[in-house]
Amino acid sequence: MITVQRAADRFETRVDWLESRHSFSFGRHYDVSNTHFGLLLVNNDDVVTPGSGFETHPHRDMEIVTWVLRGALVHQDSQGHSGVIYPGLAQRMSAGRGIKHSEKNDSWRLTGEPEHRDPVRFVQMWVVPDKAGTDPGYQQLEIEDELLRGGLVPVASGRAADKDAAAIRIGQQDATLHAARLAPEAEVSLPTAPFVHLYVPQGSVSLEGTGVLTEGDAARIEGAQGQRVTAGPAGAEILVWEMHSAVR
Repeated sequence: MITVQRAADRFETRVDWLESRHSFSFGRHYDVSNTHFGLLLVNNDDVVTPGSGFETHPHRDMEIVTWVLRGALVHQDSQGHSGVIYPGLAQRMSAGRGIKHSEKNDSWRLTGEPEHRDPVRFVQMWVVPDKAGTDPGYQQLEIEDELLRGGLVPVASGRAADKDAAAIRIGQQDATLHAARLAPEAEVSLPTAPFVHLYVPQGSVSLEGTGVLTEGDAARIEGAQGQRVTAGPAGAEILVWEMHSAVR
């Protein structure tokens, strides 16, 4: 079964420094019928103005993966991690028994470069972990070269099958996040899994058996059987969660 969620149908939060679109119930937006899909609880597409961002706030028992589409995002947390996330850099924070962090569009504070006026756009995704109360953790890795090859690349995974392939590890043994940057008309096959979530943050694609998905659209596939995804005339970037169990 395939359910398409169009960009215009997503929840939206808009304030002076933030434009955020939510695939699932988030913050003040709550729909009892739309709280998760498989193991995925959050799929937020955020645009943050320069000099602004999310001030220090807590998380607990969540695997949080951040994927920057353009610009640069500064991450700092209570475990002493600090860095700049940019396109092609996979980043994961395991909240475990508790962690506090901030995310801001002020990379010049760390790099010493001139202050810029460019917004940062990123997708932040949360999945539930296997175990509660573990040690907090952080990992990031540059995978730009792999993405440029145009295939479906494991970005973050806790699955044993991806132990040697995934860029970063997450504490969820039944989930893998894949990413791809597709040239015009390029084609990939989705994973075969009980739950697959396909998100199109940039460009457009045609999903076998469904039709065209444009920027901001998503498809939730139950019982995925390797459906083909074909990029549109301008190419596309896609994020794909492969999940072998669901929130219980």
